[in-house]
Amino acid sequence: MGKLRLLSGKEICKILQDNGFTEVRQKGSHIVMQKAIEDSTFVKLGTLMSIIRQSQLPRSLFE
Repeated sequence: MGKLRLLSGKEICKILQDNGFTEVRQKGSHIVMQKAIEDSTFVKLGTLMSIIRQSQLPRSLFE
């Protein structure tokens, strides 16, 4: 695995949107995104590593 590069919040949101996530709500600079998977929903919050782990996207998208 390569090193993670520095990404802006907009870049992270764009990667997530390109992979099926939608913005649920925003308060100030905090954006909550989710992706419906079968009968459940995963809400993305926290650090970049947490976002990558929960989104089940390849880490290489963020490198």
